[in-house]
Amino acid sequence: MVNGVLFVCHANLCRSPMAEYTARRMLAGLPVTVASAGTDAVAGRAMHPYAAAVVAEAGADPESFRTRRLAPEHLTDAVLVLTATRRQRSVCTAMAPAALHRTFTLRQFGRLAAAVEPPLTEQDDPLAAAVTAATLARARLQPASGDADDLPDPVTGTPEQFRRCAEEIERSLRPLAVLIGTAG
Repeated sequence: MVNGVLFVCHANLCRSPMAEYTARRMLAGLPVTVASAGTDAVAGRAMHPYAAAVVAEAGADPESFRTRRLAPEHLTDAVLVLTATRRQRSVCTAMAPAALHRTFTLRQFGRLAAAVEPPLTEQDDPLAAAVTAATLARARLQPASGDADDLPDPVTGTPEQFRRCAEEIERSLRPLAVLIGTAG
């Protein structure tokens, strides 16, 4: 996955697929690929029906989506790994220690990307430039509480809880889209 963002959650049924489809929409036209996986996913399952409805409401077709289980090569191939929770971030970095400095929770990276002060470091890869800039911004921010980093799992929730989760995903991805846009 060259120039890729990998979204990771538990089962690859709700949060990471919604993040994948949201990122595809928000980063359309930019030199970035997106994918998702689950730390404990059963490969080949359809997206959760409420997540599929949220994705469809945003204009995408979730019918072809199938879950996939996270593998080390997914992590080593990605330029940026964004997880739903701190626990999943830990699983990712244990599975592929080389991905440590480019693995964040989605909400954490959104805060870091929002704190970046232009101009970005010149690089051939706008996504890599955004990751570098957000990593450097970490030194200027106070650590957040754990709850601020974790994206709640709506899997047993209502359609409205899925919509709120999708809104939080989009809010967290906006600063990344801006960074890549300014670096590209």
